[in-house]
Amino acid sequence: MLRLTIIGSLAILSAAQAWAAPLTVRVVDAKGRPVKDAVVSLKAGQNALPSAAGNYTVSQKNMEFRPFVSIVPVGAKVSFSNLDPTRHHVYSFSAAKRFELKLFAKDQARSVTFDKPGVVALGCNIHDSMSAFVYVADSKWTAKTGADGTVRFASAPDAAGRLSVWHPYLRAKANVVERQLAASQRNVSFAVQLRSPPMVSHGY
Repeated sequence: MLRLTIIGSLAILSAAQAWAAPLTVRVVDAKGRPVKDAVVSLKAGQNALPSAAGNYTVSQKNMEFRPFVSIVPVGAKVSFSNLDPTRHHVYSFSAAKRFELKLFAKDQARSVTFDKPGVVALGCNIHDSMSAFVYVADSKWTAKTGADGTVRFASAPDAAGRLSVWHPYLRAKANVVERQLAASQRNVSFAVQLRSPPMVSHGY
């Protein structure tokens, strides 16, 4: 009986280890420089939807949307807060979410629920230079690269799947490149082609 219990415990442990394995993805440009604000998403095994619980905010400060790229789960409610002394407006014509928040003043906020996956481009009708993006994710393994161009999923499925990389300036259809991921791959690099950003800089 003890032997069967030990075997059963080892089987459960092995299954858990097979399910959770760290995965590191690095995104660089054509010159090998790290790319920040690239959204990396993994779908593998039985895809897990992210929880919509949590507080999500996009601020308008110093005539910019902050952050420039946000990741939220499907179903998330996002608060748009105005921290500038001037009035702002928020709109999007994106297929994933079309909406308009009419003028609101400093220290006021408006909310939008993002109920479909996809990329939502934001603008301000009053200040044309203001732009940002909300990436509405339908996989819990979705993250944004930092200044080092890297994301790390600490407990990604140890299974074959598909990796995608999205960036607002990526030279590809819908600004996305995809790659099949083998179960044994735990380190992946993407070299992408980027378009030049608009004249208004967001740190690129």
